[in-house]
Amino acid sequence: MANREPLLKSVPIAELRPTQMTVGLREVQEKRRRWRDYDPEKKRAFLGAHMIPTLLGPKKHHYLIDHHHLSRALLEEGVETVLVTVVADLHKLDKDAFWTVCDHKSWVHPYDHDGERQDFDDIPKAIADLKDDPFRSLAGELRRAGGFAKDTTPFSEFLWADFLRRNIKGKRIEDDFSAAMEKALALAKSKDAGYLPGWCGPSKG
Repeated sequence: MANREPLLKSVPIAELRPTQMTVGLREVQEKRRRWRDYDPEKKRAFLGAHMIPTLLGPKKHHYLIDHHHLSRALLEEGVETVLVTVVADLHKLDKDAFWTVCDHKSWVHPYDHDGERQDFDDIPKAIADLKDDPFRSLAGELRRAGGFAKDTTPFSEFLWADFLRRNIKGKRIEDDFSAAMEKALALAKSKDAGYLPGWCGPSKG
């Protein structure tokens, strides 16, 4: 059989189910700011070009496997629906089997804002209920500043967030984000970060 065309569907953002527990709210705010700068035509083009990858899960709920920050930003900006592309149809699986498959495929990241693994049942049921992880915001800003390269490794920014969490005090992010960024940039160039996806530390001299 020939490959099927990707299944595209318009889905209300409020009905999308997350596969992670947190977002970096600072990163969400940045995406909201950029969205507000677009004129109506650019907004339409943007939505047409950014299809959200989902899994069709139990009870035919759509589970996001990428673009949680974008979806949260659009929701907060009053956008009601987005185009999704279904990566895998798993709706016939029961809930436990569904999450087992997601875990093995790296389609789920059940870690809380302290970087600690939780039960799948603790993952929020709605994008609006995702909690803030300041270290995820710091990791996103670090990537934009060239601290590490974009990488196809699933949840790569969360791996960086976890690294930063173990090396920078949370209070520093709250009190002085710029100082935290300076420290993060220095850490990103260190050999200690060499195991992380997208590392572009010092070349061997």
